Amino acid sequence: MRRPRIAFPREGGARLLGGSSAARTPFVLLVVVLLGAGLLALLLLNAAVNQGSFRVGNLKKETTRLTDEEQRLRQDVEEQSAPDALEERARELGMVPGGPPVFLSPLGGVRGEPWTATGPPPPAPSPADAAKPSRDERDADAKARAAEKAEEAEEAEAAGAGEGGRAAEPPASPAPGTSASPSAAAPPPATEEAP
Repeated sequence: MRRPRIAFPREGGARLLGGSSAARTPFVLLVVVLLGAGLLALLLLNAAVNQGSFRVGNLKKETTRLTDEEQRLRQDVEEQSAPDALEERARELGMVPGGPPVFLSPLGGVRGEPWTATGPPPPAPSPADAAKPSRDERDADAKARAAEKAEEAEEAEAAGAGEGGRAAEPPASPAPGTSASPSAAAPPPATEEAP
């Protein structure tokens, strides 16, 4: 059996035992950084794909909901466009069926027999509708209140001009159809003169 030879370094060319590992350190660090960057990029790509798939799912749900709503609206339009429904709505608006048509010629002649359309009388108002004031009544009430306030303001102005020579400002009248607040409805306080 042979014995292995042990080589001793020569005096001028001494080598360190860790020298080769020091040369490998930058390469190992580069590989680790590249692997880490690749894993991070893969993670970010996966997150973006998942977010996109969630958005696609939400958009599909929204599309389904909008399609159902469109079908419902189309069905409503078809129901309201039916001749029976049109006739019923026209009668509710007070329209009556027309008779034979009458034509006017460009020369000024009339073709056909003109007639006035008549229909059933309008329905009587229900007790609930009779209790509510109509818009015209509300407008008339508002105008009457505004006229009263204007008269009061003129009287206060005349009284103020006679007493102290100072005219009182008329109170602001409310817009038609609105109710005045209690503070605006109250007349301005009378000022007393010192003797």
